[in-house]
Amino acid sequence: MLKTSLSSLVKQSVKIGSCISRTFLSPDMSQPEPIVIEPSADHKATLIFLHGLGDTGHGWSDAMYGELSMDTFKYILPTAPSIPVPLNMGMKMPAWYDIFTLSEFDKEDEAGIKRSVKYVHDLIDSEVSKGTPSESIFVGGFSQGGAIALYSGLACQKKLGGVIALSCYLPLRNAFPSSCTLNKDTPILMCHGSSDPVVQFRFGQMSSILINGFNPTIKFKTYPGLTHGACAEEFRDIKQFMTEHSPK
Repeated sequence: MLKTSLSSLVKQSVKIGSCISRTFLSPDMSQPEPIVIEPSADHKATLIFLHGLGDTGHGWSDAMYGELSMDTFKYILPTAPSIPVPLNMGMKMPAWYDIFTLSEFDKEDEAGIKRSVKYVHDLIDSEVSKGTPSESIFVGGFSQGGAIALYSGLACQKKLGGVIALSCYLPLRNAFPSSCTLNKDTPILMCHGSSDPVVQFRFGQMSSILINGFNPTIKFKTYPGLTHGACAEEFRDIKQFMTEHSPK
């Protein structure tokens, strides 16, 4: 039933932030260079944003040029490498880690998750080496990308500006709170649609409760009726979060 559901999602038109897009039909590819959108004014902050399963960095570029555009922000939009995903009948698609089921997350691809987390930390280190203070760097993502952003932000060994986690959950939850040392008061925004059929709302809610136990700055926003995607109200909340916590 899950495989049928996944295939039906692919047939839909690709939307900004959709979990699945037609990109998994592309030939095998290694992880390409991220899309980088440079600020139009003095660079004050950077957002590293990770797409969902089957998407690419291009899938969220319109939002960064549009609803989430801020002239002092630099946007880095990586694309995950293509790997065989059992949930998709073993076909290759861009994925930050392997997924075995959408119903529960007791079986997790620990090696794949940690590999992607290291990649995000390397991107953060690269930005710092170019002169951007770590406190001016935000990490964010949608769905599977949001899960990696959430783990990466909490476990980062540099103090970050904020974490934006959309329609997702905290993977490898048993690693926390011990894995969170420097970002126990880093602002976190989690957003989730109440009618999400892919990453169930309860998973996001339970993750936010867990994180609140060691980082009480977390905010969990609910969007009634929203399925697995983004909406105008959510974009407004994200932009407000970025404005509030970015360097003035």
